[in-house]
Amino acid sequence: MKSNRNYPLLLASQFLGALGDNAILAVIVGQLTLLQKAGEITSDELRTRSTIYTSILFIPYILLAPLAGYLNDRYAKTAWLAGGNFVKLLGTGLCALSIWFGYIWQAPGYFLVGIGATVYGPAKYGILPEILPRERLVKANGMVELLTLLAILTGAIVGSVMVDQLPVGTCYLILAGIFGASLVLNLFMERTASDKNVVLRQSVGEFLAHFRALFAGPRLGKVLVGTALFWVCGATMKINFQAWGLDVLKLPDNTQIALLGLWLSVGVMAGSITAGKLLAVSDLSRTRRYGVLLAAMLLAVFAVEPLGLQHLGKHLIEKAGPDGTMKTALVILPVVMGLLIGSGFAAGLFLIPLNASLQAESDPNKLGKTIAVQNFCDNLGMVIAGLLVFVCVKAHLSASQVFLVLAVMVAGVLGWLKFPALVKGEAKV
Repeated sequence: MKSNRNYPLLLASQFLGALGDNAILAVIVGQLTLLQKAGEITSDELRTRSTIYTSILFIPYILLAPLAGYLNDRYAKTAWLAGGNFVKLLGTGLCALSIWFGYIWQAPGYFLVGIGATVYGPAKYGILPEILPRERLVKANGMVELLTLLAILTGAIVGSVMVDQLPVGTCYLILAGIFGASLVLNLFMERTASDKNVVLRQSVGEFLAHFRALFAGPRLGKVLVGTALFWVCGATMKINFQAWGLDVLKLPDNTQIALLGLWLSVGVMAGSITAGKLLAVSDLSRTRRYGVLLAAMLLAVFAVEPLGLQHLGKHLIEKAGPDGTMKTALVILPVVMGLLIGSGFAAGLFLIPLNASLQAESDPNKLGKTIAVQNFCDNLGMVIAGLLVFVCVKAHLSASQVFLVLAVMVAGVLGWLKFPALVKGEAKV
């Protein structure tokens, strides 16, 4: 019998967990902004450290993806929901040691948070068929995705506001409370079943075999490259926003920098909705054009600094601080906002047809494995994004020039990424 309480508890736990994942990164990276403004680190040091810390979360997804799938198939998924949040809580405590023993402690702490997110991820989707009737699964998946996106946006802003306004110790105390609340919600869920027949070697072998089969096919391997390219772009922009916001846009604090990601996400949502209305499933005939549009928008973002576009229509809203002095409360950059929304819109148009094709053209009986392979590829793309920014910093390229390099890379991949037509009756992988 399906539980009536597990689904709402899952939704609430997922929102809090995803909010915490993004808020803790904002707190860690936000401290770098404060250090640079205090003259304790240089701009290049800020960019290098920001790249490293942002990439740390994705590494466990790559290293532990097959193991995480096995654990969630073998043992109760409710146990791994709680286990993931418990590991995140431990990671937050390790990050807090940085208050006494140095900033470096946040690296292993955030890596632990990444491990928690890795084991939590498969459980949040895999548990749905176990707690809901089949006819509710599509809406339930959509609700989980919606809450995750809201949590990503909210978490980045909440974490930025916290690190701007509160002592670091207080920030970590609040984060521990968020992960702790998510854990408590998991503990109130009714335990789901385990499966003693799942074997580690077999589970990992099936993952690797399906990975090879997808990339051996004429279309789906290229679809996976396309979705990974989307995440390369998104992660590169997110990593680069901090230095770009400080050096080029002259934004005053972490909160203002976090809003850059908000405008990009608004564009992605608008592009995703538009793609759903314009395109039929498995129609990839215009996908490369949308990729070219994305590359063009990235070039436009690069052009902001050399053309001085950040000054067009710039408006400052100020408010009195506690000491009575006027401080910048909000910086409005209409051209920058428009370009970021446009970039996100093109990215959404590019991504959604690829996601839909992957789901429609995969063997329904292996869709879970297909999504696991996609998650692996997407997280690998985000690690590549970190390496891209790192190389650009070491090559002494400016934050604006990173967008130029990204645009050239997107154009280069699109030159190779030609999707063959779908053959009717073609075997599904």
